Amino acid sequence: MDTKYDFGEEAGERIVYIRPVAVAELPEELRQQAAGFETIYAVHDASGARLALVADRRMAFVLARQNDLAPVSVH
Repeated sequence: MDTKYDFGEEAGERIVYIRPVAVAELPEELRQQAAGFETIYAVHDASGARLALVADRRMAFVLARQNDLAPVSVH
C-alpha cells in the first residue's frame, strides 16, 4: 500500500474517483497490509484503473490534490 505511482503529465483538469473498498474483498496480500481496517479507499482514474489504496477518505482526497488531480467521490 505504500508503492509510489507516477501520475504522469496531462493537460487540463484530471478527474479521479474516490471510492470505499471493503478490505475483505481485496487479495490476501493487500488484506495483510491493511490489517486493522475494515474499509479503505481507492483512487481510480477515468478508465477505472486503480491508482492507489489509502487508509481513509480524507487521505485519498489529499493524495489526489497533491498530484494536481480533481477528486470526485463515488458512492
